[in-house]
Amino acid sequence: MILKEIVQFIENKFPLETQESYDNCGLTYGHLENKLNGILVCLDVTEEVVNEAIKKQSNLIISHHPVIFRGVTKIDGSKMNLRVLEKCIQHNIALYALHTNLDNHLSGVNKKISNRIGIENPKILQPKKNTLVKLSVYIPFDNIEQVEDALFKQGAGSIGDYTDCSFKAKGVGTFRPSKNANPTIGEKENKESVDEFKAEYLVRTRDLNNVLNAMWDSHPYEEVAHEIVPIMNVDSEIGSGMVGFLEEEMEEIEFLNKIKKAFNIKCIKHTALRGNKIKKIAVCGGSGSFLLDEAIRKDADVFITSDFKYHEYFDAENKILILDIGHWESEQFTTELIGEILMEKFSNFAIHLTEVNTNPVNYF
Repeated sequence: MILKEIVQFIENKFPLETQESYDNCGLTYGHLENKLNGILVCLDVTEEVVNEAIKKQSNLIISHHPVIFRGVTKIDGSKMNLRVLEKCIQHNIALYALHTNLDNHLSGVNKKISNRIGIENPKILQPKKNTLVKLSVYIPFDNIEQVEDALFKQGAGSIGDYTDCSFKAKGVGTFRPSKNANPTIGEKENKESVDEFKAEYLVRTRDLNNVLNAMWDSHPYEEVAHEIVPIMNVDSEIGSGMVGFLEEEMEEIEFLNKIKKAFNIKCIKHTALRGNKIKKIAVCGGSGSFLLDEAIRKDADVFITSDFKYHEYFDAENKILILDIGHWESEQFTTELIGEILMEKFSNFAIHLTEVNTNPVNYF
């Protein structure tokens, strides 16, 4: 197997377009045509992890956190990530990061956390905006099925748990082919009228190019009349954090003990207990303080995340219980998640989960 096969699979499932603007997902180092011997999956790439990859003869490391977030002007070994990059280049080990595009996915990091806690049917906490357009296409009656099938196969008309969604209105289209045209219907320089559908589809911007190519390939007309209109609707399948309900409500102390056990942690930083039972839960793997207001707006009883600053705890204002369980602790099962995703597709390939604990934070 070559590197390109893995990259294509990952990016079809978790498109790079869904990463945050500050992020650096994708291939950090490597040549797409290189043959792979094995894959090592980790949360962070440290020098110890690279040594593990060398020992296990894995020439691709897939991490959650990128080795490089910002531009590198020199590789001089002055910092850990630069030494990691240098060593991977020396040993021809490819580096790939699957970060906020995995965080923002409906089946990504926060779904894994939700499953761990026992949240039923979790939804995206803060769905993304500006990721959808409405595509309107004018299609002759006799060709509607072939065009729609082609569009649906490329992701058009997908809304939540529903696919093949469209709206069609009947009308009459008119046109006059010029002498240089090659019309499918009608004759050159003669005005023609055709019974048509105006068909409308919701399309994610990440799928738009593929959908348009399918439209042009499947449509009978030489020139396809169509419109693309950006819409402000939120995308329920892409966004930050998740929120949902426990099957049964719990007392606060009982719930805190449940979280300590589920994440194998000895202590939790939290705001003052409110004396309320826990039923609705918001979560965000990694640094999630930016979602606090959204968790409050969604009437969550508790918000589980990490990396809250001192003054940010005051923002809870006794409206919600904040549980800061630690960055590594909240994302520790991401390695397992990435492994599961890869093994489902490439079950006969050597995929290893790191044995290195990369948590840089220690407690005494």
